Amino acid sequence: MRPTAGRLRSSAPTVLALVAGGLLRIWMFRHFFEVNGDTLIYGGIAKNLLWHGRYALTVGSGEIYPTLIRLPGYPLFLAACFRLFGMENYAAAAWVQIALELGGCLLLAAMVRRIASPAAAQCTLWLAALCPFTAIYSASPLTEALTLFVLALALWAAARFQDRPGWGSALWFTFAVTYAALLRPDGALAALALAPALVVLRRGKGKQEAALQRPRVARMALVCLFLALAPFAAWTWRNWQVFHVFEPLAPRYATDPGEDTHAGWVSWVKTWSLDFVSTYSIYWNVPGGPLDISQLPSRAFDSPAQCAETAALAADYNQNDWNLTPEMNARFARLAKERRAAHPLRSWIWLPLGRVTDMWLRPRVENLPIDLDWWVYAHHHVETRFSWAYAGLNVLYLLLGLAGLCLRPRMWPWMLAYMALRSALLLTVEAPEARYTLECFPMLFVLGGVALGRVWVKIFRSGPGIS
Repeated sequence: MRPTAGRLRSSAPTVLALVAGGLLRIWMFRHFFEVNGDTLIYGGIAKNLLWHGRYALTVGSGEIYPTLIRLPGYPLFLAACFRLFGMENYAAAAWVQIALELGGCLLLAAMVRRIASPAAAQCTLWLAALCPFTAIYSASPLTEALTLFVLALALWAAARFQDRPGWGSALWFTFAVTYAALLRPDGALAALALAPALVVLRRGKGKQEAALQRPRVARMALVCLFLALAPFAAWTWRNWQVFHVFEPLAPRYATDPGEDTHAGWVSWVKTWSLDFVSTYSIYWNVPGGPLDISQLPSRAFDSPAQCAETAALAADYNQNDWNLTPEMNARFARLAKERRAAHPLRSWIWLPLGRVTDMWLRPRVENLPIDLDWWVYAHHHVETRFSWAYAGLNVLYLLLGLAGLCLRPRMWPWMLAYMALRSALLLTVEAPEARYTLECFPMLFVLGGVALGRVWVKIFRSGPGIS
């Protein structure tokens, strides 16, 4: 009985963390579950896959047309959920995501147990399970929750492979990074950053053992590379057959071939856009919605003449039923070129860095019923205090991650490489959103857990294990 009692006591913190994390996600689901926007696009593709066997969208008239604006990872997931739980049952998909994301928390804890200590593993589990920023996305039918899960799976598989190279770990890693890239184009960064970890053997392995393992690891790498590229070869071939374009992932601006990307408008936005307020109130509105020049920040104009020109352009656009014509797009492009020439450092360095900073540090309240101007305390006392608390919690996760990085646990270079690559990619984004840095949180959970585990051991000299 004593060994059984000991196992129950050791597993109690793990069960408690999972229950707490599950309750948090259930609460998020009950209060913030929504089906709109991108969810309906993914769902439309999933329904056409089931009903017509076509990767396509449906217009209002009922006509079906093929598309490549979204990668097939999430539509296939929704199609499986619809087949199992009923057509358009987005709630069931959210429940599956909640289960997977909690499983990802366990995978991260198991990974940290390998690279650090049982105490650090428990800290990682609690950090991941109780993070509201990731929890709210697990209850939303979007790609973020599945991306968080496969990133956790990739980290766990990579650490396991380093301990004992085997086909099981290699195939799990291959599935994780491949599916990450099938969910979103930027998911390919996981393979670029983490794959090198599989071919770097742990310190302490003898030269003779390393020499014996090297050919075997090379064979695994070739097989896994073939398996990883196969879905994208099929996707690329499909796009070539249907659209006669070479598209191995998805277009940068989610447009089908022949659709206007409004490059001039985008180029102009890049010369002044700095935060999520601009993304929400301006960028998402055009084309198809009004352009209110009074909502533009002062940095959008370098002179009274430029302000007048922008106002005239906005008026023409609004009078044209919110249709951005090629002529208007060209005028936006000329404005952008003029502004870049006058302030190159601002356009190419300061604004991109500012947008990335906004994506890392802004309070992650985009899915909550909180006004955009949350910082104006006179307008809404409670929302402002809550937003600052959320900002503080976000900074705490970042500081814990930095502390763990300073301890240099095993695999720290590859986790840092992923976060650095993702931040570098975000330098090119003209419309910042805090959710674009959410994929770095599995690494922050791991590094933060390592840091807290070190503190726990110093204080208590021992830590609870994880089942």
